[in-house]
Amino acid sequence: MRCTMEELWRHTQQPEQHERWDLRFSSIRYLPREEGEAQRFLYTTRIGFGLAIRGSGATRERTGPDGVRVSALQFQSPQRLSLIRSGAGFWRYEPGERPGELRFLTRYTYSTRFGASGRLLDRFVFRPLMGWATAWSFDRLRLWLEKGWAPELTLRLALVYAVSLALLSGLWLYEGLVPKLLLPSSEELRLLHGLGFSPEAARMSLAALGLGEAALGAALLLGRSARLLRWQGVLLAALAAGALISRPEQLAEPFSALTLTLPMLGLSAAALLAQPFVPRAGRCRRQPPSASEAARRRADADSPLRSRSGADGSHGAADIPLDFERSLFDDPSSR
Repeated sequence: MRCTMEELWRHTQQPEQHERWDLRFSSIRYLPREEGEAQRFLYTTRIGFGLAIRGSGATRERTGPDGVRVSALQFQSPQRLSLIRSGAGFWRYEPGERPGELRFLTRYTYSTRFGASGRLLDRFVFRPLMGWATAWSFDRLRLWLEKGWAPELTLRLALVYAVSLALLSGLWLYEGLVPKLLLPSSEELRLLHGLGFSPEAARMSLAALGLGEAALGAALLLGRSARLLRWQGVLLAALAAGALISRPEQLAEPFSALTLTLPMLGLSAAALLAQPFVPRAGRCRRQPPSASEAARRRADADSPLRSRSGADGSHGAADIPLDFERSLFDDPSSR
């Protein structure tokens, strides 16, 4: 991240700032404390349908002689609704490879409820979702610090982008599957006949076009490529032009190629305009470094705190052991 250590620390350690960018928390409230004590807090995460997960935790920080900062925390939730019973983790703030850059790293672990079913739910649903939310939130924070884009703005634009892309993809899938493959439309066949296709060639061409449109819809949803968005806009215009040339009288009809193409082009434009402002989990490193990379970093380290797990906003394993955060709570010198 291109910002100062104090800016990053303030935006992550002040509850009113933290809850603005982190998808995992709806509200965070610090409790009063005596000097030297760990900072205790209460948190709430709204999960929809009027439901919320509430829990508590404690955090403590340490600054190394090389300026590296670590904030460790322990947390728990007594609610039976919460899959997480308790957990611990840390945030790590360290200088980047170039002047003016910082690395913001995290690692955490937790125990779950509901026995084997809870572990299965965690492995295949909850843990991937939490990993994605962590990385997405870190990139949201980066955009706030580097470009000044408020987290509320990037969230709204992310929703605009996601809804536009989902509708656009759904329309391509529907147009490819239903009137061309599953229930071949006589209107679609008539358009091809108007372009000079024989009945057999029209049926084969309609099926091929349907497969192509369905594949394009799936690619838009999965690939999320700006280049693909632009090219499908060109394809939309070409298909509409061909339909209107084949049967221009449809311009007088209430539903035509034009009435479908214009809204789809509008959705394409909305997605393209919103895309540059959307946080992406893929910008963050989610895996620990290779053995050779980790060895090189340890060789460059000047203190026990000099280790790292990845690029800006990484969510994943670090060289620091998982019980590191406990040492901050148990070591009197950290108080």
